[in-house]
Amino acid sequence: MMNVKGILAGALLGAAVLGGAAQAADVKVALVPGGPHPYFANWEQGGRDAMKEFGLKAADYRVPAKWELGLQNQMIENLTAQGYNGFLIFPGDPVATNSPMADLQSAGIPSIATAGCTKDPSPALFCFGTDTGHSAYLGAKELIKAMGGKGTIVHFTGNLVDPNTQLRMDAVAQAVAESNGGIKLLQTIADIDRTPQEADEKINALLAARGKDIDGIITSAWLPAVSSATALRRIGDKRIKMVGIDHDKVVLAAIKDGFVHGTMLQNPYGQAYIGSYVMEEIVGHGCKVNDKAPFKSNALTKRFIDSGTGFQGIDGVDDFQNTMKAVTAELMKTFKATYLICP
Repeated sequence: MMNVKGILAGALLGAAVLGGAAQAADVKVALVPGGPHPYFANWEQGGRDAMKEFGLKAADYRVPAKWELGLQNQMIENLTAQGYNGFLIFPGDPVATNSPMADLQSAGIPSIATAGCTKDPSPALFCFGTDTGHSAYLGAKELIKAMGGKGTIVHFTGNLVDPNTQLRMDAVAQAVAESNGGIKLLQTIADIDRTPQEADEKINALLAARGKDIDGIITSAWLPAVSSATALRRIGDKRIKMVGIDHDKVVLAAIKDGFVHGTMLQNPYGQAYIGSYVMEEIVGHGCKVNDKAPFKSNALTKRFIDSGTGFQGIDGVDDFQNTMKAVTAELMKTFKATYLICP
């Protein structure tokens, strides 16, 4: 258990935890994923832009050395000792991460479950991330459309410890069920989003063994998307339709060259930018989350906010970053009025 209460006894005098609001210049936000992963790279820029825009003392991206819950918990404790007073945390575990969040809460430090949710009852202010089920569902529907509503697909997805993975698997299964028998799901392969080698191995093996039986590929995690796009380019296959996820340059190049039909964009930049802004409003100005806000529900929580998603095909593929920055700007227009109550 973290000893954040003692650490912060003096550090947060004058902050919201003691009844008053700190100034924005006193707000230090930490953005902590569960471990190294390219998805979270845009958190760094989102935090930096928010720091400049809103006058935060810090909005720093800090990554544990590897995907181990103990390492993430230790990093959160260390950052707390360094005076960080607002946290955006990707849950290393949807249940176990509630414990360090509860420790933060007991010390008056707010946290947001970011890019993935913790299971209710959760100490997080709310969960802010991609509606991963909806995104996977839309991606599968785009794939089915590209296939003309007929054929056999495979689904390559992320780690089962990731709370988003089961949501994605269920969503793809739903899209397949709605095809009225036109689409068959040959296989779902999970737990291939830790290393490129792991994803390459499993995906290449399946394509070598069953490639002639596969008409479409849906990927709902970053590394499987990259490995699948690379494999299709290597074998020169444009017959198999593919819809990926995220914005890796390999996937975007494969879209431009016709090996991939499209990709489902997420908004990690907006998660970091808006999440840091929320901490500025709560810690810096004494705002509170509006409990009557129109939160969505998912399998883990009743306090979910969608950070945005969208299909990116070949049209406009070079401007994908502007697409998601536009989504972020649109969310910002009404975020405070919708989700916060301020003095």
